Amino acid sequence: MSEVIGSTEPRRYPAKPKPGDRVAVLSPSAGLPAVFPHVYELGLRRLRDHFGLIPVEYPTTRAAGAQPAERARDLTAAFADPSIKAVLATVGGDDLITVVPHLDREVIAANPKPYFGYSDNTNVLSYLFELGMVSYHGGSVLVHLGRPGSLHPATAASLRAALFTDDWYELAPAKRYSDEPSDWRDPSTLASEPVTFPSDGWRWHGPQTLVEGPVWGGNLEILAWLLQAGRVGPNEAYAGHVLLLETSEELPSDVEVFRILRNMGERGLLAGFPAVLVGRPKAWDFDQPNTAEQKRAHTEAQRAAVLRVLAEYNPDAVAVFGLDVGHTDPQLIVPYGGLARVDSTARRITVRY
Repeated sequence: MSEVIGSTEPRRYPAKPKPGDRVAVLSPSAGLPAVFPHVYELGLRRLRDHFGLIPVEYPTTRAAGAQPAERARDLTAAFADPSIKAVLATVGGDDLITVVPHLDREVIAANPKPYFGYSDNTNVLSYLFELGMVSYHGGSVLVHLGRPGSLHPATAASLRAALFTDDWYELAPAKRYSDEPSDWRDPSTLASEPVTFPSDGWRWHGPQTLVEGPVWGGNLEILAWLLQAGRVGPNEAYAGHVLLLETSEELPSDVEVFRILRNMGERGLLAGFPAVLVGRPKAWDFDQPNTAEQKRAHTEAQRAAVLRVLAEYNPDAVAVFGLDVGHTDPQLIVPYGGLARVDSTARRITVRY
């Protein structure tokens, strides 16, 4: 097991699985495999066929409405089982903050394993970070492995590298993207590729410099909840880190984004990040089917909100917008607690898996 020496305590990169290994597939947040089994089964099939991994389910993986303590029991059991070599979340949700207090810290700390998840799984990623463990922001059995039509090549390549390698990996902007998913309620939609749109690439702001540091952050709305619940450490614990931000399918307004980040600035937390990586915001949802112009306006308003806060609380930070690291397709994996290099002169971003 290798270590990353960041600006605070060393964080451990757990040993990686290899093809043929058993991996836990869990629903620590929403039990959507029970609601959309056809999407879930497609994801499991690709986990076996494309990655050569053997998925292992737990009692709550396909359970709708499982209690927080029950989901925590399964997550703890997956870490405790020596035959399990990695843990993958099926999907996100909105109540993992109630699950984390039931986890067994001693068991999980003593049995480090790669954990993959995003969105509501920011709760678990942050928890593992505090235990000194590198985990992985990204990957979802339903959303990404269960993608209609086929796996996105960029998602598959990044996930494969994160699962099986320990080297540096260069992130790259997608030429096309999608934020208009298929309707999981209609199984026939799994046969067709998602509709895609031209990408504007990345947008860089700030000084020309090279930043290297451990990654911390995740879904912005969940970070706000963690701060409210008192589950974020002292500011100095994150100083020198690269801040990762992305927003959810709830399409938070630029006002909400501004207020969350402003409050992080007032706390003194925001000033410690020399670089900020911002995911391409999802700008369309079934409850809010925005037009192309409305989507552009939503994206620009969010970017302006982030820049406005940085100008006030961290004007020397490098900021990069439009990364494929959140709720849009494709999705690239980012090591949470692992190292990232942000080179604003060469305009390159690499991460160490």
